[in-house]
Amino acid sequence: MNPSQLEAQLQTEVDTAFLYRSIAAVQTDANLQKVLEALAAIEEAHAHHFYKELLQGNANALFPKPSRRARLQLRLGKLFGYNAIISSLASVEKQMASSSVRAKQKSGEPLSGFEHNHLRIIEAVSANEALNVSGGLLSKLESRHKSVGGNALRAAVLGANDGLVSNMSLVMGVAGAAAQNDTILLTGIAGLLAGAISMALGEWLSVQSSRELHQRQIDLEMSELEASPEEEKKELVLLYQAKGLSENEAQQLAAKAFATPESALDTLIVEELGIDKDELGGSAWEAAITSFILFALGAIIPLFPFFILSGHQAVLLSLASSVVGLFSIGASITLFTGKSIWFSGMRQILFGLTAAAITYGIGALIGVQLAG
Repeated sequence: MNPSQLEAQLQTEVDTAFLYRSIAAVQTDANLQKVLEALAAIEEAHAHHFYKELLQGNANALFPKPSRRARLQLRLGKLFGYNAIISSLASVEKQMASSSVRAKQKSGEPLSGFEHNHLRIIEAVSANEALNVSGGLLSKLESRHKSVGGNALRAAVLGANDGLVSNMSLVMGVAGAAAQNDTILLTGIAGLLAGAISMALGEWLSVQSSRELHQRQIDLEMSELEASPEEEKKELVLLYQAKGLSENEAQQLAAKAFATPESALDTLIVEELGIDKDELGGSAWEAAITSFILFALGAIIPLFPFFILSGHQAVLLSLASSVVGLFSIGASITLFTGKSIWFSGMRQILFGLTAAAITYGIGALIGVQLAG
């Protein structure tokens, strides 16, 4: 590796170890805490290895501290849940595993079979729905069908982005037609309300429909359990075996799950249906209100200048504030992608301004034709 690659890899290892260690510190499950601390220790060892390599080319190189991005991820994890961080770490582990495999293949070194171990471990951690809530063995063997990655945080970023881009395009289109300030404001407010209400309604329908579907599946599973418990138990044993457990281990886990009717039903809901019972308690109205607010917050950014200015000054301020908003959203996306903040921010600005330019041009064309 050249010095810049070594520095980047060293920073990645430091950030990864910091996040593992920080998440471990808030766990109530002792086993999960030990796993995360062990991963942190391994990453710290990797960091010191890369640091020694870096010192060979630069004796004055300093050992880096956790980056601002890692610290921001941790703060956001405290608000939205640690699954966002775990998902990001899984992506890092996957990249590291792939790099290790490519390096060994290039040098002719035989593969050990352990290159993807960290990825498998962190996937097992991500399958634990609570992360900082104590859970039993069955919850740690939860199926891998769940999507992780901080859904609340992702929804917040995308909701604000939808509001900003759609209303900026709408406002620029009307401004391009040389409409009066009052017309632009009326159109922008209408676009804000229409978009926010549409987003809220869509979110309400999605959550409510999902809850009703899941509840129906649970009711059917309950009926099957009452009618033929032994058959359901055999199916669970086969399911555990399909996940890689031996027949004896699978039978022991199934027997533990079927110790009571309640635990049997809970296990079947998770393992066979892939349903998180906690999600059934989510409020469709809460999701709808949140979507409305997030869309509105994004949509108000390109509109507010027309409340205080008019003409070209308002258009320029609207574009400037939208650029800031677009860059912030692009930078926020890097929490999921790991890309450069500048790359993601500028890409978001490019896409947003392209959409605004198109609608402004169409608006100007229509305005000329109407005037003629």
